[in-house]
Amino acid sequence: MKSRKFRLLLLISIASLLLASNSWAANTSDVVKIESGQLKGSIVNGVVSFKGVPFAAPPVGDLRWRPPQPVKPWAGVRLAEKFAPDCMQAPFPPDAAPLSASLSEDCLYVNVWSPAKAASKRLPVMVWIYGGGFVNGGTSPAVYDGSHFAENGVVFVSLNYRIGRFGFFAHPALTKENPNEPHGNYGYMDQIAALQWVKRNIAAFGGDPGDVTVFGESAGGGSVLMLLTSPLSHGLFQKAIVESGGGRDYLMGQRYIDKKSPTGTPSAEEIGMNFAKSNGIQGTDAAALAALRALPADKIVNGLNMATMGPAAQTYSGPMVDGQIVIDSPQTALLSGKWAKVPVMIGANSADIGFPRARTIDGLFAPFGANAEKAKAIYNPEKSDNVFLVGWKIGADQMMVEPARFVAATVAAAGIPSFEYRFSYVAESLRERLKGAPHATEIPYVFDTVKAAYGNKLAAQDEAMAQKTHAYWVAFAKTGKPTPVGLPAWTAYLPKSDVIMNFTLKGPVVGPDPWKARLDLIEALAEQKPAAAEAHNVGATAK
Repeated sequence: MKSRKFRLLLLISIASLLLASNSWAANTSDVVKIESGQLKGSIVNGVVSFKGVPFAAPPVGDLRWRPPQPVKPWAGVRLAEKFAPDCMQAPFPPDAAPLSASLSEDCLYVNVWSPAKAASKRLPVMVWIYGGGFVNGGTSPAVYDGSHFAENGVVFVSLNYRIGRFGFFAHPALTKENPNEPHGNYGYMDQIAALQWVKRNIAAFGGDPGDVTVFGESAGGGSVLMLLTSPLSHGLFQKAIVESGGGRDYLMGQRYIDKKSPTGTPSAEEIGMNFAKSNGIQGTDAAALAALRALPADKIVNGLNMATMGPAAQTYSGPMVDGQIVIDSPQTALLSGKWAKVPVMIGANSADIGFPRARTIDGLFAPFGANAEKAKAIYNPEKSDNVFLVGWKIGADQMMVEPARFVAATVAAAGIPSFEYRFSYVAESLRERLKGAPHATEIPYVFDTVKAAYGNKLAAQDEAMAQKTHAYWVAFAKTGKPTPVGLPAWTAYLPKSDVIMNFTLKGPVVGPDPWKARLDLIEALAEQKPAAAEAHNVGATAK
């Protein structure tokens, strides 16, 4: 009897040890189970990453120009240790975030980084949307590595979405094929599908599906604005960050899927027809659509990238108002109150992107009307005759800087916390030739991946600024307030006080916006009638 009792106690003890061991193994496991099957990732320095995880079926063949379809489940354990291909595109060599993966039309994958040791509760989630003018970009660049977010208690996700003519394309034959489906904005559909995947699966990686921050830069920032204002994305995220993503209508212009805009911008379907004709495809029937889908992927790309978008204007539309995903422009939707009421962090860089269209100095300032002399004093105190450099400053304020203030003010007016920033920090190795922070240069600081960006030219001050900038983004994701312990408090934006966070050479500085006077002039331009504003537009598609 005593022997049986001893054996029973021994078995219970062994079972307890095994359970404890399995629990610890689960906390540090590189294998997870999601809705479509098991995944095996890799653990490095206390962070487990799962790369190349499909969130939709490959959008190839008959699925080219269709909404993302469900993933086919797999048997066994799928290796998720390296990036899947980035989406088809013509590479852009000067890109600040060069791709490291191959290119393919089969590209609808996400990547996840999380702490290898599970926390006592589910962690906040951050979902990254890359920029690239909706024609370039991917998740494989080294500066987009999510390890530091995971090290700081965030489950980080990056998603691929279709770009170029794969992601934004309309044609009457497509509309006829499935009239009840959304059309045109396939890249946006991918983003929404990936967020839906996060909602269903992120708990398996230790993330909280009810605490998601979506963030992106440039075209990715513009995508976040779309997600804020689209009825199909409500409830998929609880906080939003927009980095150099605009916010005013004239960043990309207003384009409709099947009709001209009030100012005569051709419809996306008309542009799609132009592309079909350029490939010898006529008509709007099923045969025309079959011929379009039969075109090789490189024919669809046809050299389209950030350098060739202008010449491709007759055959590439970019995002459009489709009536289901995009109901209206972000500016109109925000002003009408038709947006997700979630905390927003938004800003731009001190030497952000902007394209002058006028050919003379007087032409640059003519749109300011009665304020022309004030504008000259602010934007051209040296009385330079360099139209490009003077126009670039005006264009950047129109495209990125003032629109960020507009969004912050509109969100604040609705009683929702908003936080505005300006990124003015320039890497030490670049200060002799750069007088401000160009477009996209904040990204390696946000990700704390400046080593990947600057290599042996990295300075200690650059690293320190990266750690601080990264900490603000993490704090916002965790609490909805971007104020890390031990750093200056970033107060919510209020139009009356106009206080912003400025990431300067001296560190993070909170105070009234020193550019208020110049941005007030730009705001006056933006509030002109739409036709006049478009006529004076110095913007172009977000990069």
